[in-house]
Amino acid sequence: MGASRQQRGHTRQRIQDVALELFAEQGYEKTSLREIAERLNVTKAALYYHFKTKEDILISLFQDLTKPMDELIEWGKQQPRTLETKRVILNRYSEALNDAAPLFRFMQENQATVRDLRSGEDFKDRMLRMVDLLREPDATMTDQVRCVTALFSMHAGMFALRDLEGDPEEKRKAVLEVATELITRANAPKES
Repeated sequence: MGASRQQRGHTRQRIQDVALELFAEQGYEKTSLREIAERLNVTKAALYYHFKTKEDILISLFQDLTKPMDELIEWGKQQPRTLETKRVILNRYSEALNDAAPLFRFMQENQATVRDLRSGEDFKDRMLRMVDLLREPDATMTDQVRCVTALFSMHAGMFALRDLEGDPEEKRKAVLEVATELITRANAPKES
């Protein structure tokens, strides 16, 4: 029984990957379920077993991305609000983003579509909760901006650095270093 369930999970993953590829190549609106099925070499009925609509595929992709984010937010809430905790949050977020790079590119390139989806709203809400984990309640406006910028620099880094020469892992670490510097600065003890 284990094998067939794993097979189903694998098929679902393949559908998501191929759909995302097609969405990226020709746009979400112009991609049909039929084309996704054709590229996968499966019948539309087989595809239908997993996903009824294109939107279902997109929602499932968002859920796969937001699960590690939700776990991270929950974990962060249980931790002491130390700089060390905030650094761990950035590290783990960096890894989650890295795993979800194709979806992030899709979001960047299809902002109107994402905005129309309930998932887009949920994502914005998660970003605000992430910022709350990184920012101190009594932070100055400048330090609040540093915290928001730390997260967004991680997103921006994925796109801005894509065309830059260099090893992807090296780029990820460089972006993480900059985000960590911002958080460290935002959480520095204040001179009285």
